[in-house]
Amino acid sequence: MSTVAGTGPAPKDPSRRARRNKDLQPQTILRFERAEAPELPDFRINAGEDGLVEFVWPERTCEWWETWKASPQAEHFSSTDWEFLLDTALIHAKVWSGDASAAPELRLRVAKFGATMEDRARLRMQFAQADQADAGQGSSGGPAARERYAKIRMIRPDQPGTAEPGG
Repeated sequence: MSTVAGTGPAPKDPSRRARRNKDLQPQTILRFERAEAPELPDFRINAGEDGLVEFVWPERTCEWWETWKASPQAEHFSSTDWEFLLDTALIHAKVWSGDASAAPELRLRVAKFGATMEDRARLRMQFAQADQADAGQGSSGGPAARERYAKIRMIRPDQPGTAEPGG
């Protein structure tokens, strides 16, 4: 019996492990083609006895759409992403028109695009400014603390030329 560092049982032989974390399907690599954001479309809806009437987007949905168009995520959207988000805009309009039953579906759909900090963390999205801060560059543009305090030296009371406190 040999002794090794650590506690607990020895690891299993790799050939006997149940999980090997290998992909069952090979990954498909697609060519990315950035798509421009469409405008919210004009269309008609069936209003019952009144027949077809022009759909009016709620003002809040128009603002929401402009927010997505200007978001950092938008530069990574393909045409199918915009189509999915356009369908999501209809759900957003439904919620802002008073139908709260559509809110859970709206929440699930916007999460796929990284709507909140939690969603972006789950999707492993990070803003570039955060990358710079992690590298110690800071976001203020000023020197880092290490640079500001690099010339500070400790002075011992027994060194010549130092003043005694209170004297």
